[in-house]
Amino acid sequence: MSMWRLVLWRHGETDYNASGRMQGQLDSALTEIGWQQARFAVPALARFDPVVLVSSDLRRARDTAGVFASASEVPFRVDKRLRETNLGEWQGKTAEEVDAIWPGDRVYWQNDATWAPPGGEARVEVAARAEELVGELDTEYPGQTVLLCAHGGLITALVSHLLGLPVPNWPQLGGISNCHWTVLRRRTEGDGRWRLISYNAGITG
Repeated sequence: MSMWRLVLWRHGETDYNASGRMQGQLDSALTEIGWQQARFAVPALARFDPVVLVSSDLRRARDTAGVFASASEVPFRVDKRLRETNLGEWQGKTAEEVDAIWPGDRVYWQNDATWAPPGGEARVEVAARAEELVGELDTEYPGQTVLLCAHGGLITALVSHLLGLPVPNWPQLGGISNCHWTVLRRRTEGDGRWRLISYNAGITG
């Protein structure tokens, strides 16, 4: 019985990560540390032997994925459904700035995946658009390994959704560190349920 494997890889450190600002769908750039993180991750990710690499169209993910693509012969494409959560009016602000303008809302958002920042989207919406892509890849590459390069918020939302966690329990999953990955696997026959193999795995260097 074959297994279909999904490897979800977060982009490397960006200038916004380094300065503590909320990125959302702003197109921030990798720092030199971020580029180095991507290079260190390539050998470990190559051992998963992915048949395709799909990246968010935001530069930080696209550049991270490009490091892997340049070191391998794995087909590489971009899909905007892997974009990070749209944080609306919060994008570009620090947590302190958000708390000063919208007191209490950031904590509320962290604990309710159905709630969206002003002008933004909820994590359940993020998971739904990413799941659409996963379904297409499942049909295209059954029983194989697919590598997705995306964003921390999207990865935690998608993993929560694919595992069938009740929405109130989504906040129980911790964040994903820069250039770390999460692995899900499921049988191509049987109950079709996803199983969590590793979460927020990575290397430092």
